[in-house]
This record gives sequence, structure tokens and C-alpha cells, in this order.
Amino acid sequence: MNWTGGKPRLGAVAAPVASKIRGTAHTVAPPTSVTKSNQKSESFRLSNGLKDFLWLISDVENGRLLDLGQVSQATLNFFIERGFRVTTDDMLRSWKEFRGSVEEEQRSAPPSDFNEPLSPEEIAQHFLENSLQYSDDQFNAVLVWDIFDRLDAELLSRVASRLYEIVHPGGAVLALFHSKTPDRTYRYRIVDNQTIEIVPIGPAGHHMRVFQNREILNLFSRFRSAKTFVGRDQLREGLFIK
Repeated sequence: MNWTGGKPRLGAVAAPVASKIRGTAHTVAPPTSVTKSNQKSESFRLSNGLKDFLWLISDVENGRLLDLGQVSQATLNFFIERGFRVTTDDMLRSWKEFRGSVEEEQRSAPPSDFNEPLSPEEIAQHFLENSLQYSDDQFNAVLVWDIFDRLDAELLSRVASRLYEIVHPGGAVLALFHSKTPDRTYRYRIVDNQTIEIVPIGPAGHHMRVFQNREILNLFSRFRSAKTFVGRDQLREGLFIK
């Protein structure tokens, strides 16, 4: 779904994007202030990755941003007020639903020599034939959050490669990686230029792996620049520039 100022619009036509992350900063409206009173301080984290991510895209006019996490009104407002058109695509939810439907179809299919179950690699390939189907160089920025920690192995390199293709040259990708297996599942909201709110939404569930730093860099090796930030809260941020 595409979001601009006002109501969400389905199938909106992409606006022209700046060819370089340079020029004069363009802000449509001042940032929305967020009050942190009566909140647990540990749910807010200072994010150097977010600060650098925002600096990289601060001069983009009529920018396009893709958010692969759960929809957050706070995050939508944050970028729409800065003149971005935001596309939301809850990838983990889409993958879970797709995989579940394939597995159910295979369980209910009658045994046949001509009806062999799809391999995990084939399921991943079929999923990406219908997911992340955006134009090359379409987005100036992508928020990945922690989806790579929770995707099946067969999707990792395929999704990283597809992200490279849909990001505009000079564009940036921000991702999060847990340094140890979390005991909960989280969603993330941008509060201000250097603060992310971490909201627990349930048990850990489908958490697949803990990446080592070298594995992260290898996964995003097609990007011309990569930088990671290690926090004390067991979260590592990755910033990747095409």
C-alpha cells in the first residue's frame, strides 16, 4: 500500500526521484513531537544507524520509502511529513501466509507421481515471483527492521539481492539484527531523528538465527558501502548504501 499526505492510495504512480543524495533539504512539515512520559525507558533506543540513514536521504525530494515491517502510523507520519511517499509491505506476514497456504495445499493433495511436494527452495522462489515486485531503482530508502533474523534460509540471499535491485543508486537500507535469540517478537516505530521505539507484541515465535557480523556483510555484499552499529541492548544495526 502506498501512503502520501492524506488518505492511503492503492497503486499510486511513483513520483520522480532525485538521482543523487545531494542538494537542498526539502521538508514538507516540521517533525511530529512524541511524548515519552509514562513509558518504560528501555522501550526507546538511541539509534546511530537511524541517524545516519536519515542524513543520507535528507536531501532527497519527492522520495520513495519502502517499509517491510508492520504498519506503524508514527513511522508513516514521520516520513510523510518529510515529503516521502511511503509503501508498506509486511513481508513476514506475507511469507507466513504464503508458506502456510502452500503447505496446506500439499497436505490435501492426493498422492501422485506427478504431484511431488515443492522443495523449500521452490517455495521461496514462487513466493518472490509475487512479492517485492517493484521497479528497479524505485526506492530511495528501505526499512527492513529485523526480518532477516526471521526469514527462512532459502529466502535470505534472494531477498537481499532483490532489495539491491529496487533501491535507487545512492539509496540506503536500514536493518536490525539481534545479537542473541530474543524472548519476544517486536515491532518498531520511529519516534524522532535518532530514536526507535521497540514494542513487544508476543512470544519469540519464528526466530530463525543470530547473524555474525561477517555473515551480515556477506549477505549485503552487492551494496557499495556497509556499516554496522552494535548496541548494548543486543541489537546490531546495519546500514547499506547502493
